Amino acid sequence: MDKPTPCTYCSLAQARIVEESALSIAFKDAFPVSPGHTLIVPRRHTASFFDLTLQEREDMLSLIARIKHKLQDEFNPQGFNVGVNEGFAAGQTVMHTSMHLIPRYKGDVPDPRGGVRWLFPEKAVFWDKKPEEPMQDLGDAKP
Repeated sequence: MDKPTPCTYCSLAQARIVEESALSIAFKDAFPVSPGHTLIVPRRHTASFFDLTLQEREDMLSLIARIKHKLQDEFNPQGFNVGVNEGFAAGQTVMHTSMHLIPRYKGDVPDPRGGVRWLFPEKAVFWDKKPEEPMQDLGDAKP
């Protein structure tokens, strides 16, 4: 009988961890899409971001903010993408919740407009189209 494979993130070597908090850890992505690409994961093993407790989500967001400042100092990116791949259909390959913090640099792609919309290239360019539903004009409305 085959033994279950241990979770890559649950068995991560301490030396890979670049920052940690009570409920989360951060480490550089093993296959970075840009310099500084970092993952933030909860210490508790759960496959879904939506199964995290409010305290775990808040802890991850606090840690990602600290990492963002470190990456800003180290790499001086001009922007960031933050993403969660939730489920196999969304591209999740390690079934342990993770948030990607991806530094972005001027010129790293020919036209960065649309950001994460490039997951569906045929839908990425939207700025020269009319919305399917008209956007509500909030005018001077206050939240």
